[in-house]
Amino acid sequence: MLVFFDTSAFAKRYINETGSDKVLEWCDKATEIGLAGIALPEIISAFCRLHREAWISDVQYRQLKSLLLADIEDVALCDLAPAVLAQAVLSLENNVLRAMDAIHIGSAVVLKADVFVSADKRQCEAAIRAGLLVELV
Repeated sequence: MLVFFDTSAFAKRYINETGSDKVLEWCDKATEIGLAGIALPEIISAFCRLHREAWISDVQYRQLKSLLLADIEDVALCDLAPAVLAQAVLSLENNVLRAMDAIHIGSAVVLKADVFVSADKRQCEAAIRAGLLVELV
């Protein structure tokens, strides 16, 4: 089963917060994990913010980054292909979304995800309208 995570959900794999348990359960259920190519810089950006704001130490930042880089070696990363962009535009035209959220939806549609996991309620509603089975974490 291909489980697609948007950034808001996949980051919970590394930062313990509400929904982290559900994310870990979905990671365990997945036979394949899907991510949009933009997820890596978005998650690193979150780690950098936590580091700048002194929520995590230098060592913790390096550990989190190392875990993330190791994990993405085994995931299906979806590039910004024309089909992804077309689906993202369609999602933007039919929903109130941020551009990055629409790219995650477009990526999940193109990868034919069995489940779309997100922590963003508005994005989940748009993903349902795009034909995806959704799990809000």
